[in-house]
Amino acid sequence: MNKFKFYFILSLTTVLLFSCSKNDNNITITPLRDYQEQFTAENVMIEEYLKTNYITITQAPGDQTDQDVVFAKITAGQPSIYSYLNSTTFPKLLTRPVQLHGITYKMYYLVLREGTGQSPTNVDNVLVSYKGQYLSETTASDLTTLTTTFFEEVKFPQSMFNLFTDIVRGRAEILPKFKTGTSSEGVNGAVVHNNFGAGIMFIPSGLAYYNSGSSTIPGYAPLIFSFKLYALQRLDHDGDGILSVDEDINGDGYMYTYLQYPSDYPVVPTNLDDTDGDLVPNFLDLDDDGDGYSTKVEIAAGSNYLDKNSIPK
Repeated sequence: MNKFKFYFILSLTTVLLFSCSKNDNNITITPLRDYQEQFTAENVMIEEYLKTNYITITQAPGDQTDQDVVFAKITAGQPSIYSYLNSTTFPKLLTRPVQLHGITYKMYYLVLREGTGQSPTNVDNVLVSYKGQYLSETTASDLTTLTTTFFEEVKFPQSMFNLFTDIVRGRAEILPKFKTGTSSEGVNGAVVHNNFGAGIMFIPSGLAYYNSGSSTIPGYAPLIFSFKLYALQRLDHDGDGILSVDEDINGDGYMYTYLQYPSDYPVVPTNLDDTDGDLVPNFLDLDDDGDGYSTKVEIAAGSNYLDKNSIPK
């Protein structure tokens, strides 16, 4: 059984690595920098942007433009994005620590509206509209200017994407903090979304493309995504008959597999969603309790699939 689980994870990893690299032709990869030093520098950039820019939010319930955001440089005393830090009302600017590459990243995210439906886990499928920009610094005549560059927008998403296989780790860290909304049929069969979660996330490059960049994003570029979370789909990643959301043992909305990219974890952290401690999280483990009987078999036999002493008869 252990050998079977190993090949299952190996196969999954191979598929993920192939899918993540298929669109990266002709990308120039810049030399690898120290993760902590790079994050420290980028965090200064992100905080400067938060303190020198403000937002205008469109309030248009039932319209596609609802919760659209426009960024602008502060010119006449407008409230900065940073002024919403830990606000008790919306919009509110919050932070999330993320451990990766042996350091702790701090991600800023702005909640425009929380949403009224369900929250995805970081391994679910989601339907999201979004607009992406990247931050960069330019220097001319000894003057350094912080600028943003647009790279992608999806206003009318036609399909879901999976947060587990999404190569931009930062998006999977923030979307579970929001909820879906409601949907109904509008004019000419168009879908109308209401009460959805909407926000803005600011992603250090270490949680995005880091030194590799992409076809439209340079290496070492922090990203800014404004987004609207419309819907989600629960998945059963290991096909054991239990939805992955129900294999999130501590119920925090986050599940991780450290075997997928072991070099990202110099020290393997404790995985609270791995019952048998074999480094395969339950949502990918065909034998959750490590007793030699598959979870499917134990469920069919009515035994406790999380207790290795509960043997199917």
